[in-house]
Amino acid sequence: MADAALDSSKFCIFIPMSVLENLRQIRQKIQHACKQSGRTPESVRLVAVSKTQSAAKILEAYEAGQRVFGENYVQELLDKQSHPLLCALDIEWHFIGHLQSNKVKHVVGKVAMIQTLDSLHLAEALSRRAAQSAQRVPILLEINISGEKSKHGFKPEDAYSAARKIFELPYLELRGLMTIGSADHEKARDEFKAMKVLFEELKRLSPCPETFSELSMGMSGDFEDAIAAGATMVRVGTAIFGERSSLVQS
Repeated sequence: MADAALDSSKFCIFIPMSVLENLRQIRQKIQHACKQSGRTPESVRLVAVSKTQSAAKILEAYEAGQRVFGENYVQELLDKQSHPLLCALDIEWHFIGHLQSNKVKHVVGKVAMIQTLDSLHLAEALSRRAAQSAQRVPILLEINISGEKSKHGFKPEDAYSAARKIFELPYLELRGLMTIGSADHEKARDEFKAMKVLFEELKRLSPCPETFSELSMGMSGDFEDAIAAGATMVRVGTAIFGERSSLVQS
């Protein structure tokens, strides 16, 4: 029966790490990237991208010390905010998906920041809705730095005129910029550097430059490069939670 015996050296058992351990490793990488760039770890905030993840997984991350979470879909965001496991927690929710104008009413007042302002039409809709309840809405201008047609956002050359108009809209607080880099890491590094330049230029245009302070870029595969270029927020999902579950998207 020796021929039928399994050679254990040819096999390995995959044991998925916990959300706690994943967060620990990511925080270490953030600290290292900040040190390499001469920055403090406190200068970078981690946004845990929890889209399609269960409330139990989010709670696990929360119990590991994570407080900022990013959601991509309006209905999923609302469902999680009202979930018995999460509704009483001091979670800082960010909306990081494409937002349609007809869903603005469901988001204003429900999130700490909307990171994906990608059109003047959406900005005007947000401003009108915010005015109804006299609530200020922190937003980031989404920039399509890679120029890919599959991505949303302003072209870099259009960001100047857009920012000037948005600065004038009541109840909107333009806090900075957001982008998604190319899948190619070399291209992404150059894009992140270009975003930092654009950020500094728009900061000088801001009527309140001290609050124009956020540069959200970098995800699971490239957040260290984004930090090196000057990111103040990185959006990490898979590296924290693992592969996404099959929750219904809305």
